[in-house]
Amino acid sequence: MYTAATVHHRAGENHPNRVVTEYLFQLPPRRPDQPRGTLQARIREMLVTAILDRRLPPDAHLPSSRKLARQLAVARNTVMAAYQHLADEGFLTARARSGYYVNGAILRGRASPGGTVSDAKIDRAAAIDWRKQLAIHPRHLRDHRKPANWHEFPYPFICGQYDRELFPIADWRECCREAASVRAIHGWARDHIDRDSPELVEQIRAKILPRRGLWAQPEEILVTIGAQQGIYLTAQLLLDQGRTVGVETPGYVDAENTFSIFTRRVAALTVDRHGLVPDAAFAACDCVYTTPSHQYPTTVTMPQARRMELLQQAHAHDVILVEDDYESEFNYVGEPSPALKSLDQAGRVIYIGSLSKTLAPGIRLGYLVGAREFIAQARALRRLMLRHPPSNNQFIIAKFLERGYHDAMIARLSHALHARWKLLGDLLETHLPGRSARPTFGGSSFWVKGPAQLDAGRLAATAAAEGKLLFEPGEIFFHGPNRPKNFFRLGFSSIPEQRIPDGVAELARRIRAS
Repeated sequence: MYTAATVHHRAGENHPNRVVTEYLFQLPPRRPDQPRGTLQARIREMLVTAILDRRLPPDAHLPSSRKLARQLAVARNTVMAAYQHLADEGFLTARARSGYYVNGAILRGRASPGGTVSDAKIDRAAAIDWRKQLAIHPRHLRDHRKPANWHEFPYPFICGQYDRELFPIADWRECCREAASVRAIHGWARDHIDRDSPELVEQIRAKILPRRGLWAQPEEILVTIGAQQGIYLTAQLLLDQGRTVGVETPGYVDAENTFSIFTRRVAALTVDRHGLVPDAAFAACDCVYTTPSHQYPTTVTMPQARRMELLQQAHAHDVILVEDDYESEFNYVGEPSPALKSLDQAGRVIYIGSLSKTLAPGIRLGYLVGAREFIAQARALRRLMLRHPPSNNQFIIAKFLERGYHDAMIARLSHALHARWKLLGDLLETHLPGRSARPTFGGSSFWVKGPAQLDAGRLAATAAAEGKLLFEPGEIFFHGPNRPKNFFRLGFSSIPEQRIPDGVAELARRIRAS
């Protein structure tokens, strides 16, 4: 395949269009994780960029297909097809017995580059102080971030990522192809204002919610861009500076971050081996965020008796409950507990679910279930943010659910994760005895309490810098100052089963050495 060095070497050849090939290889290279596409498509992309960047001026004469093909070391037909496609799209014009030229008409409506900052003579002493102009500073909140290159590590014990070997590519492609049909495009391409795909809402009602013991009407369901948007919408509707929100500690840091944007009154609530404790601090809250099915991050499951107590206390003290049904799909031990929302007779629970946890985190699709008035207000607020989640994505996921692919995928994932869950639990008991308890019903992570003197954050940073081992320090999940440093979390959703033993041995070795 051709390279920049090859082209620059050949650029010394005597031809009138050297600027084209020189420019093509001055473009930034693709990252390894980006799809490469066909040769023809890549040539088209590079030429389009050259034209729109004005590196190839209007009426510029392009090299002949034979000459460009020779210089790029590709077949002549590939270049000819790229030229013809760009001519069809209006980027090039073909002239008989002369060749292809840049069509200047394609640049109409595009503003010419403006002057520089120095031309405007801006007083730099009067530059904007954004610290004063911004009403909030979310960049300074605690950031629970994972390395972008996590998949390059031999032992990636991180949560929230998927195993590419388990993703049903053929099933997903089938649904994507259907979304590209003429009939489907005419359905999802129009402006739906604030409405969701009726087909997707029906699939959520018929296939997803019954798994959790839930039944809801369409007016009680709102599609969101991931569970995170559901949390944000709920926080914005329920909170102001006079209201108190309760969060579990340890708990989901980005839920607490979101709530802190709308109120300074964030109360840390106790979590024990049965989950959230409905004590006096709970009763003093206006609303409470909880993860009863699979507590984040300790993995404990709230038993039925505690759930009933939680609802009774919420009713007695007029507390709204926000249930994040995190990882409820992955149950390996016994029958799954029904969602807290399924026990709610008064409409006091707002339920947040996500399909991103089972499909793939990049899909970003979740949903809210709540009282009709709450969902109506959330729908109106969502319209002001983004109108509605992309309708083409809703179509694809509706088809994926409708054809049973999601249920089949959950079964395959559960089988694979169950094996990893058992293996990792056995290995932790061998290498770090008494430091963790098996998650009550499954899930995709273990919560580990290291030796008292362990600084898990420092250990994780050192291991990550060496490019071998990734795991998540637990300090960030706790509320307030003086957070314990010796807890950490081991996810197993994205690490192959055969790598787990060596990964745990490496982790145990590092803990002993520290």
